[in-house]
Amino acid sequence: MTDLLNRRLKLLADAQYRPLLSKGLRGIERETLRADRFGELALTPHPPALGAALTHEQITTDYSESLLEFITPAEPDVAIALARLDQIHRFAYSRLGDELLWNQSMPCHLPAEEEIPIAWYGKSHIGTLKHIYRRGLALRYGKTMQCIAGIHYNFSLNEGIWKLLHRIEAPPDSGLDDRRFQSESYIALVRNFRRYSWLLMYLFGASPALSTNFLRGRPHQLQKLSEDTLYLPYATSLRMSDLGYQSNAQDGLTPHYNDLQSYIDSLAHAVSDPYPPYAAMGTQRDGEWIQINTNVLQIENEYYSSIRPKRVINSGERPIQALSARGVQYVEVRCMDIDPFEPLGIGLQTSRFLDVFLHMLALDDSPLTSPAEGDENKHNFSLVVKQGRMPDLHLQRCGERIALKQWGAELLDRMAPIAALLDAEMGGDAHAVALQAQRVKLNDATLTPSARVLAGIRAAGGSFLDYTLERSSADAAYFKSRAPNAAEQAEFEALATQSIEAQRQMEASQIGDFDTFIAAYRASALGNMSI
Repeated sequence: MTDLLNRRLKLLADAQYRPLLSKGLRGIERETLRADRFGELALTPHPPALGAALTHEQITTDYSESLLEFITPAEPDVAIALARLDQIHRFAYSRLGDELLWNQSMPCHLPAEEEIPIAWYGKSHIGTLKHIYRRGLALRYGKTMQCIAGIHYNFSLNEGIWKLLHRIEAPPDSGLDDRRFQSESYIALVRNFRRYSWLLMYLFGASPALSTNFLRGRPHQLQKLSEDTLYLPYATSLRMSDLGYQSNAQDGLTPHYNDLQSYIDSLAHAVSDPYPPYAAMGTQRDGEWIQINTNVLQIENEYYSSIRPKRVINSGERPIQALSARGVQYVEVRCMDIDPFEPLGIGLQTSRFLDVFLHMLALDDSPLTSPAEGDENKHNFSLVVKQGRMPDLHLQRCGERIALKQWGAELLDRMAPIAALLDAEMGGDAHAVALQAQRVKLNDATLTPSARVLAGIRAAGGSFLDYTLERSSADAAYFKSRAPNAAEQAEFEALATQSIEAQRQMEASQIGDFDTFIAAYRASALGNMSI
């Protein structure tokens, strides 16, 4: 344990400060494709009974009309967020008819590219903008890649912790106020995440195989498991490999994580600097918009990152404007695969471990990084997603080889006092138990989700699609057997009705034409970005 981490844990163990540990917030976003009962992508529109995807805060769509996204409110205990996620699933299944929620990150059997439906958000200016952004994604990366699903885990410490640490640690001449100290502390968390997130891929990666149909004939180095299934024998998360999200335009985009301003500057340039191949496509074709702009990124969210520093945005505000104006509020972890062994896509034990892991990243020392270390971090992450379960796999740490299992054990040891402190505040031993469960997987790779998925596919005859269809059908039966009670049903019906009315009012009250609206939106990219 570093001196800084030790001092901070001793401070937070004090009876007057320990309650702050139970006042941070957690939220979960779960993406899931709608599939028909044969395992084909559902081509039906977003079910109206679920509400309007544009304005519903908990049930929306991601890239495709067929890609649902369930969003929980931020809660002080992740168990509360998971309970809400369960309610959302049960209500959704009460309105999906024979359709299923695909329970893997890699897609079900997809139709031809042109048949994959892009999400539609109505005729308001903002709804049209969201649709055009997705048209741009199709143009730039293809629709198939956008059908990959994952779990996003939103995490924050209570602001009282940052104020406490600032008061005790920051020298009088640092020039940092509470807001900037908090922001830079979250950026330090992000630096540590990029150093150690390979561990999450080993422990929780669950996409070692995919449907042959996903690759659309692209060259690859995967092995054939069956006629319809490709895999890598030691892979943990093909979703997070170069077979998943990839972009030539973003290859040169490396946001700086040594301070918030550098991060903002790098993204501001990316959403403002033209990329020649996109410029050659233009923004309109036959009088219709095909992308928001021809820049490296249309908007900040197009940057494919395993973690993002974030701030709740106001209406009409862009993410980097919010960060500039009010600093970092929380982080969004984006690298977690759907866990096919958990009906919700993530379980409580995994969530407890994530809390321990993220507390370590937030409270531990986080030296400034360099391009060389950035390359090392990318190498480690890439190696683990493709070969993470290979016996005696070695990674690079500060230029030296180190066994994955040795490094992983050191990190778990560093987390042990954090788990103990969180348990002392919450009561019970849930965090320590979650930590111990990961030690078992670190010592026995056959117990990891990726190994269990491969074993399950083989036992089911070798077909990724058949195996996942069977598991998705079992999840459907599980949720349908627990239909919403009257109060839950009434609440979700009211939310759906309210969202539809909110969209109707938005469309009825807007003024001006769309071209003027999008011009103003694009001009806002280089607004006041100083912090």
